[in-house]
Amino acid sequence: MKARGGHGVDGFEGKVQFVWQVADLLRGDYKPAEYRGVILPLLVLRRLDAVLEETKPAVLARAEQLKGITDTPDLLLKQAAGVPFYNTSPLTFTKLLDSPNNLAQQLRAYIGAFSPDAFQVLEKYRFDEQITRLDEAGLLYLVLGKFAELDLRPETVPNHAMGYVFEELLRRFSELSNETAGEHFTPREVIRLIVNLLFGEDSDVLTGTAPVRSIYDPACGTGGMLNIADQYLTRLNPKARLEMFGQELNPETWAIARSDLLIQGQDPERIVLGNTLTADGHADKRFDYLLANPPFGVDWNKSAAAIKAEAAQPGGRFSAGLPRVSDGSLLFLQQMIARMKPAEDGGSRIAIVFSGSPLFAGAAESGESNIRRWIIENDWLEGIVALPDQLFYNTGISTYVWIVTNRKRAERQGKVALVDARSEWSKMRKSLGDKRKFLDDDHIAEVTRLYAEAVHGTDEERVKVFDNDTFGFRRITVERPLRRRWTVTEETVEAVRSAKPMVALSVGDDAARKTHEAVLGALGDLVGVSAETEAACTKRLLNACTARGQIGLTPAIKKAVLAAAAVADPDAPEVTDKKGQPLPDPDLRDNENVPLTEDVDEYVEREVLPHVADAWVDHTKTKIGYEIPFTRFFYKYVPPRPLAEIDAELEAVEADIQQVLAGLKR
Repeated sequence: MKARGGHGVDGFEGKVQFVWQVADLLRGDYKPAEYRGVILPLLVLRRLDAVLEETKPAVLARAEQLKGITDTPDLLLKQAAGVPFYNTSPLTFTKLLDSPNNLAQQLRAYIGAFSPDAFQVLEKYRFDEQITRLDEAGLLYLVLGKFAELDLRPETVPNHAMGYVFEELLRRFSELSNETAGEHFTPREVIRLIVNLLFGEDSDVLTGTAPVRSIYDPACGTGGMLNIADQYLTRLNPKARLEMFGQELNPETWAIARSDLLIQGQDPERIVLGNTLTADGHADKRFDYLLANPPFGVDWNKSAAAIKAEAAQPGGRFSAGLPRVSDGSLLFLQQMIARMKPAEDGGSRIAIVFSGSPLFAGAAESGESNIRRWIIENDWLEGIVALPDQLFYNTGISTYVWIVTNRKRAERQGKVALVDARSEWSKMRKSLGDKRKFLDDDHIAEVTRLYAEAVHGTDEERVKVFDNDTFGFRRITVERPLRRRWTVTEETVEAVRSAKPMVALSVGDDAARKTHEAVLGALGDLVGVSAETEAACTKRLLNACTARGQIGLTPAIKKAVLAAAAVADPDAPEVTDKKGQPLPDPDLRDNENVPLTEDVDEYVEREVLPHVADAWVDHTKTKIGYEIPFTRFFYKYVPPRPLAEIDAELEAVEADIQQVLAGLKR
């Protein structure tokens, strides 16, 4: 590992190993997947205790002074503590061990004396349940005693190093329970690549004098993406400060993310608990950087009412369009765009991980297509990087990193860079769920380089740069004339008999039933008769009915007969409207996607009319769509192997099988 903030990490790796060994004490009484429910809150508790150690006397004295004076001592006690949390109990982590016979009760009292924000974090871990369980198993004193030996004072373990310790343990625990790891945990090497892409364009700015930047993750999980972004910026510039903000729906993972901020000395209130899409916890803020790995294929039906209501508001977060209910990924991207700083205030950069669906799902003018159009026509989409499959714990699908920004550099404006990094991976020695591949340092560096150099011109076949309008198309409707003849057959008679208007006549009064009989009889008289127009067919029907004593027919009856008698005939004359214009044949209707870069008439003349000379385009039905056919852009034709080669291989396999079978007979 490289140094962080000027401090080597060898000693901190030793602390990780020490805590990992403490987890071994739980073996037998706990399943490995349950270890983190004990170890992580205890690590947080030990860190908070170590941070408060120096100012504890001042806090206790201030708390005594404030008794009966004010009902809101929180701010004053935080000032006394010198950090955004405090504890008003005379107990400390080590003093707890002086009462081994009453340890569970004393520990609960100690935890209850923390400031509300710190207590809330520990409460969301549901650590009270673990206290009972550890106490009943006879492990509470043993485990607390081990943690008491761990020196986590800030002068020994600086904030960034503490973040490293916490993240490394979280990674190990997530790998232990790989059946759920992917739900909240993004592989750290993937985050490193994403962070490289996010910050890569701004290295010159970020190395300035003590820059302060903000970063936001609307689906932050355990906070890993925020933490690694912070580590990146610290390595780049130890004087830089990254203010981290996030929101998370799951209470346990929210507690972990908030713990991360607590133990690093950042304001834990910046990690909000709740559903980002329905209750935006940072609606009043804008951020320099935004990154996320939202759930793939998340169903938003439960939140549909609130989301649709906001989408209906002009300028609302989701007003650009709503994706299908079965996949809300693009809702998260719209949320992030809504939290970008205006370009005149410096703008923002976004990195988000998607499955392949947001690239192309949805027809022209569908919700997904309209969202893509909105992003691309605003020139916000800077690039997309295709990652290898089998990188994540709970899915083997290929994934894509979208880079979106409202402050493109001049050479990137009006363009989108596509990088195919699907070949950049190494095989894991042992699979973790669906994760069978990983990115090493060389892979990350190579993909970062490919993306950075994309717009400067390259012969690299894994990089393609396109103008924005390359991804747009017109969905045109190609019509062909309706050509019909009308022939009465036995099948026509039966079809008319079962038509709704005729069924109604059959159960009506005497006059209705007579009409029913007359129509069917007239059709029987006309079996084998053909007409070239609707008018001619109708006239013959009316004459045949008149001959049977039925004068006139309702429009519904005429329509039913004409529909049953109509037969497609490519050699028949065109059917026209009252103005003499040809009517379109719904059965021959077709659609074509014409790139925005092409003239529609020229396209039709080249691609359509040579095959169907009587076709025309109904321009009133034309729709604008946007898609990003990533795979098509990088497709390489591989010719099939020669048949002789395949035959030889099959013969060799067959010979091997025969040899094995001969051996079995002996």
